[in-house]
Amino acid sequence: MADPARRLAPVAALALNAFVWGLSWWPFRALQAQGLHALWSTALIYGISFAIFYLLRPAALPELLRTPGLWLLAAAAGMTNVGFNWAVTIGDVVRVVLLFYLMPAWSVLLAWAILGERPSAAGLGRLALALAGVATVLDTAGTGLPWPRTLAEWLALAGGCSFALTNVLLRKLNFVTAGSRVLAMFGGGMLMAGGVAFAGVQQGSIAPLVMPQGSGLAVALLLAGGFLAGNLALQYGASRLPSHTTALVMLSEVVFASLSSVALGAAQLSARTLLGGALILAAAAWSAWPGGARRSGAQ
Repeated sequence: MADPARRLAPVAALALNAFVWGLSWWPFRALQAQGLHALWSTALIYGISFAIFYLLRPAALPELLRTPGLWLLAAAAGMTNVGFNWAVTIGDVVRVVLLFYLMPAWSVLLAWAILGERPSAAGLGRLALALAGVATVLDTAGTGLPWPRTLAEWLALAGGCSFALTNVLLRKLNFVTAGSRVLAMFGGGMLMAGGVAFAGVQQGSIAPLVMPQGSGLAVALLLAGGFLAGNLALQYGASRLPSHTTALVMLSEVVFASLSSVALGAAQLSARTLLGGALILAAAAWSAWPGGARRSGAQ
């Protein structure tokens, strides 16, 4: 009886994180409607989160500054947010989330290159299954090569690859404190999104920063609080549950994003999207299934 009770809080924490990310597309679009580009929103929100977390854990900053590996983590986490947050603002939310969850396929390759974890036959099988899913999702016309055709699709794929790199680096940097890793991820979101937004302004493709007012400011603060709570919940839940349980619970983000976006008219569910999504999610679930990593030796 005690064991299920102890597991309930970490599972609920992970579900909270998935809920925040699954519904994050809506506030980003609300801010975009007020003239604040998703990249500026991301930079602003992560800047607020960075400042709040620094006040809570001031000792994390010196460790961040003296650990070069955390700088790479900051860049990877920042690019994850650039890709995902921008994509869900301009693209079909369901397609974006499914393409983002090609992450387990990237993890196979990145863990091989960075951690020296040679993929097994099962790992290569998951990779093939995920790639079959993404090809199905992308080939909407049923003709030609299944390449990304829109900026949102490219951003979603890049964001998923960056997320896989983030997870690999978190494993590689397990010798540093959790606080410094969280601060690095918040700082990366602030700097990378702000840097890309500034470059876009110089090229004329992104509108200059406009500070939100009234309801827009309330949405920005709410989103910042949600991301801060979600990240802390992820740290809490992931540190108390097996990695396969964490990964399976986090797949609920797809459910939250799909249901909310379809209900509010931000996505459409076609038979091809459902089929491709089923293949991608099957690969992710296979990667996360209890004993899968131990049997295969690598993600």
